[in-house]
Amino acid sequence: MTAPPSRQIARELRGQIDRGELVAGDKLPSERVLAERYGVARNTAREAIRLLADQGLVTAEHGRGVFVRGKHRLLRFGAERYARTLRESTGLSPFRAEVERQGRVPSVNCVSIERVTPSAEIAERLLIDSDVETVVRRENWYFADDEPMQVGVTYSPWSIVEGTPVADSAKMGKGSLYARFEEVGHAITTIREEVSARMPTPEEAHGLKIPDGVPVLEVVHTGCDQDGVPFEVTVFVMRADYNGLDYKMPVED
Repeated sequence: MTAPPSRQIARELRGQIDRGELVAGDKLPSERVLAERYGVARNTAREAIRLLADQGLVTAEHGRGVFVRGKHRLLRFGAERYARTLRESTGLSPFRAEVERQGRVPSVNCVSIERVTPSAEIAERLLIDSDVETVVRRENWYFADDEPMQVGVTYSPWSIVEGTPVADSAKMGKGSLYARFEEVGHAITTIREEVSARMPTPEEAHGLKIPDGVPVLEVVHTGCDQDGVPFEVTVFVMRADYNGLDYKMPVED
């Protein structure tokens, strides 16, 4: 099926932005110019610009026109984000601390907390028997400057989090999730993160406002305590155009 003219125009303009032919601060052609260039009505050109704005690629300035937005990639610093010193000095979760450090405003929406039977993959990473043990599943959506960046689903054994805020509260208090784990004897000491790329599901594309053709990064994070015991697994799904990974680690002998 052929895409509507507005989507075709938006796709071509987005391609120019992706290729660097239009860069941050450049002014887009006016609705009149776009309409003449593509042989469409002005309302079709207006709809194309609206599609680009919905994708976070352009912004309209009253009386001046529509301009290409700068792409501020949010970096995930794997070696630092879970540090106790960062948690204690800021009192924030890893995501909030990272976002503020990069000059942006974070927000997190916890949309669900439930006790469930883990999948075989999650049970394997947590070293538990899915036929015997249950886990608490927490789903969070993460935003920077009110733009959706990622979704994270955390799984923790019920035997560890029963009776703690992790089991039933969206409010984690000072130090957030990992401070609560440390209070019950599980200080995050080692992490494993498995990173892959794929295309988003329709639900992810809608919730994260992902443009057509943009993939997601999937990070399967496992947190282990001071005894090497895994106590939480979080599956992060991130917009690949808005996020980057920055890992620093020692090289083994």
